[in-house]
Amino acid sequence: MVTRRRFVAGAVAALGAGLAAARSGAAQSASAGPPDPQLLEDLVAANHILVDQGVLDGYGHVSARHDRDASRFLMSRSIAPELVTAADVLEYGLDSEPVAAAGRTSYLERFIHGEIYRARPDVRAIVHSHSPSVIPFGVTGAPLRPLYHMSAFLSGGVPVWDIHAAAGDSDMLVRTPALGRSLAQALGARPVVLMRGHGAVAVGTSLPQVVFRSVYTEVNARLQAQAIALGGGKVTYLSPEEAARAEASIAGTLGRPWELWKRKSLGR
Repeated sequence: MVTRRRFVAGAVAALGAGLAAARSGAAQSASAGPPDPQLLEDLVAANHILVDQGVLDGYGHVSARHDRDASRFLMSRSIAPELVTAADVLEYGLDSEPVAAAGRTSYLERFIHGEIYRARPDVRAIVHSHSPSVIPFGVTGAPLRPLYHMSAFLSGGVPVWDIHAAAGDSDMLVRTPALGRSLAQALGARPVVLMRGHGAVAVGTSLPQVVFRSVYTEVNARLQAQAIALGGGKVTYLSPEEAARAEASIAGTLGRPWELWKRKSLGR
């Protein structure tokens, strides 16, 4: 534990030194400064947890809004989520450009994060995944709906964003600010949006919440497909009132799975 915290502290110091150099070199690279070490540690943990839970694999990414400046967010350089360490984390502006890349490459779809943070001041963390069980719900017209209490946050509908409507034939990647804005508009005030033929985006007010939502969106999609197959299409979903009560009941317990997943994924 001591070694891990020293490593995180060292990474924060290195990030701060790099940002200071960027500030002296270019006005547009002004930084919010080093983030809270706990936020950095949790961001790394979120990447590992989502791989361990089968939501991320070699692709996908997680970000967190900077604790010092709401116009900045933190996200790893372009690397497989399971390999992310504190030293890989970069600071970004809402234009989705890194403050001090120092030769490190960024995810092509970083605009998902910048444009959602810009559109949703309430959002503090974002996950973009290719969560396998949700893909059929983005291409068939079958709506993703909560069928058990752990996925109550899906009540109210899960929108589907089709990149073809915004860009015509493409490589399906959100590689421009305009596409990021289009996706953010489709998300609206909801916690999850599906991306046709691609994956999903989940948002939350904290890293534990967005990880919880990402995990249980995947689980609900898998269970819903099973229920539809078993029931011949007839499934009893949570009513709006049931969903509201279940979500409120679970809200205060997110620390329980978070600590379990964190310990398991990082081998502690």
